[in-house]
Amino acid sequence: MNPKIFKASILAASMLLAALCSPGPALSQDSKAPYPAMAPLDQYLMADRAEEIAFAKSAAPPALSSDANVLVLEKDGYHTAIEGKNGFTCVVERGWMSPLDSTDFWNPKLRGPICYNPAAVRSILPYTILRTKLILSGLTKDQMVEYIQTALAGSLLPLPEPGAMSYMMSKNQYLGDGPGHWHSHLMFHLPRMGGASWGANLDGSPVVLDTNHHEGPEPETIFMVPVGHWSDGTPAMSDDSAAHQH
Repeated sequence: MNPKIFKASILAASMLLAALCSPGPALSQDSKAPYPAMAPLDQYLMADRAEEIAFAKSAAPPALSSDANVLVLEKDGYHTAIEGKNGFTCVVERGWMSPLDSTDFWNPKLRGPICYNPAAVRSILPYTILRTKLILSGLTKDQMVEYIQTALAGSLLPLPEPGAMSYMMSKNQYLGDGPGHWHSHLMFHLPRMGGASWGANLDGSPVVLDTNHHEGPEPETIFMVPVGHWSDGTPAMSDDSAAHQH
């Protein structure tokens, strides 16, 4: 990963933590929810660093991921484990990258390997780094949202670049207790827009609008396109009934 991007994201978080003095109200927690609060940190970490690297790379075909940057999660956030040379970055996302109202937000089992292309590394990955840093610093969801919105207002975070996309093709991905492995798919990250511009969520259309993330603090719309095989080349079984669960 470009060290300047990583440092800029850390700087943005530090500036916001200093600028916002009063904590925002925490989102209400449902004691009946399966994961009402953050689990012990160790449950989100992967003890085997090599395993996390391989898992992150499994998000994309080896032709892409073999030369990609790889980040791994440590107690204070993501750190570079491998310096790549093709501009792509692979990382395993955790539950807090889910929509704010998702029952999987604190799910310690969620593992979402994803590989970002260079445009997404510059304009989408900084949100993953920042969200993670803020959550691991102990902030509530509301405080995290406030920080991201303040950063955007101060032009400290980028808008999605043209061509920003990512791969989520790992057959071992676990995107939550409902979606499970969902589909092998590509994601296209654009500024906020309606699904009609891509013909998303229409009968017979392969394009899925991620309506859940559309409501988050990040200024992006995600269009997803399922593909017929996993990153290792094995067939990915299609299940149209799951197409709107992610």
